[in-house]
Amino acid sequence: MANLPSLKGLRAFEAAARTGSFAAAAEELSVSPAAIGQLIRALEEQVGRKLFHRVHRGITPTEAGLEVLPRLSVAFDELQGVAQQISGGSARARLTVSAPMSVVSGWLSRRLDRFIVLHGPTDIFLRTDDDPVNFEHELIDIRMSYGRFHYRTHDTEAIATDAVFPVCSPAFLKRHGEIGSAACLLKRPLIHTDWGPSSASFSTWRDWFEAAGVAPEQKTNRGMIANSSIAALNMAVSGLGVTLCQGLLAERFLAQGALVRAHSLSLPQNHPYCLTIPQRRAKRPIVMAFKAWLAGECVSTTASPFLHSRA
Repeated sequence: MANLPSLKGLRAFEAAARTGSFAAAAEELSVSPAAIGQLIRALEEQVGRKLFHRVHRGITPTEAGLEVLPRLSVAFDELQGVAQQISGGSARARLTVSAPMSVVSGWLSRRLDRFIVLHGPTDIFLRTDDDPVNFEHELIDIRMSYGRFHYRTHDTEAIATDAVFPVCSPAFLKRHGEIGSAACLLKRPLIHTDWGPSSASFSTWRDWFEAAGVAPEQKTNRGMIANSSIAALNMAVSGLGVTLCQGLLAERFLAQGALVRAHSLSLPQNHPYCLTIPQRRAKRPIVMAFKAWLAGECVSTTASPFLHSRA
């Protein structure tokens, strides 16, 4: 037993690697940064491997450190839960959730209170990332993405298929007149969304006009451009034009009356929303609880009656 790594050293290493600094780890463990440094140096000497790169402005785990970090994080979460259960207290779970920027800012961040009500206090790190994410390096428990193509080697589950459709503000309709047909939209200010490198997977105004049976014209490229769905929606709410948007993000604006459907035609997205969980994280009950909750929220939002009626 004397050759086993120090439990205090392992705890200091896990906290420093997860938080990104000795100071943050010290605050979490109620010791000094110097004590964290001493514990980690002793651990490195004991195991005979360097666990951190010390750089001018901070620390980064070495390959050896990254290799053991996910298992340590899970282990200490379990130990904390056991300790709380023995003492009669309630464990405060930790969770790292990753999703595209528009999903986080325009939908998910506004619904987390529902999860807390159902499952109790949880420390959630809600982060925005582009695909693909590095689950092990970033300690991500669950990733919500559009399509499964980036995560074919992981356990990825499709949860709902969304659609895009034209929306605008009531004030815009009052100012520009009702839109009686798809062809009428060619005469209205259009708001485009530039989704970046993966934009080929998303429907554009040209796609929508073709589906509506209207020959696209060069002027479908004219108008304002936003580089995120939520920015395009905000522009539409401001009365600047008509935008195509996913139901997941548009639902609350439609429910509040800030936006209305400008036309009944919807284009189903080419790929579903998916949830990906690394195999080691799937053993944590809080992760599986969040997965079930998030899938249910996504399904209920995309099935909302506000998305399927035109004002």
